[in-house]
Order: sequence, then C-alpha cells, then structure tokens
Amino acid sequence: KGGELSDFGVAGTWAPPLDLSETADKVTVKEEIPGMDPKEVDISIQGDTLIIKGEKKEEKEEKGKNYYRMERRYGSFARVVDLPASVDTNKVTAECKNGVLEITMQKKEEVKPKQISVKVG
Repeated sequence: KGGELSDFGVAGTWAPPLDLSETADKVTVKEEIPGMDPKEVDISIQGDTLIIKGEKKEEKEEKGKNYYRMERRYGSFARVVDLPASVDTNKVTAECKNGVLEITMQKKEEVKPKQISVKVG
C-alpha cells in the first residue's frame, strides 16, 4: 500500500497542509488548522481512508478597510488520506495544540510486526 495523499476542497479553494507518518504500531497525521475551532473539524475513517473536513470562517469585514494583500485562505475543505496500514478505529485520538491537529491511529494487531525467537535445540 502506498501512502499517497489526495486533497480536494469542497468549495474548490484550499486544503490545509498535512504530514503523514508511520511507526511499527501507529499511523499519525498532523494538519495545520490555525484560526479554526477544532470542534468544527469532522474526522472519520472509512476502511483504510482518513477523511478530515472543516471550514475556516472569514473574519467579518470592517467598513472602510482597504486590503492591499489578502493571502490567507478561507472556506470549506476536505482532505482524503489513504492510510499506509489498517488501523483500529476504536484506538484513535485527536488533539489540537497551537493550531496543529494531531490524529494518532493505532494499527490493527494483524499488521503490527511480530518478533519470532528461534529456539536452539
């Protein structure tokens, strides 16, 4: 299985960047969501696919304010991530610190490497 990332915006505008990593027993996704309420982010797992949806709301515009540059992105987004291994959906945690959402997923037992010792007879 590859760990290919695909992204699409529900409104077709943007998708927050993310990192996908794997260890022997877990898969971790870290996604930048600064300025968003973490409670407004929807996380689901379907098979070996992680889906993250949310919306970054635009600040209310002040009357009489002229923008010379507007680089920050707003609107709805959805990220669809093909996971590199099967995960146990009962052992998933999500935490947000300093605008970074971290999703930790424990691998299913059958995909964890098992060390076999050789008996000397």
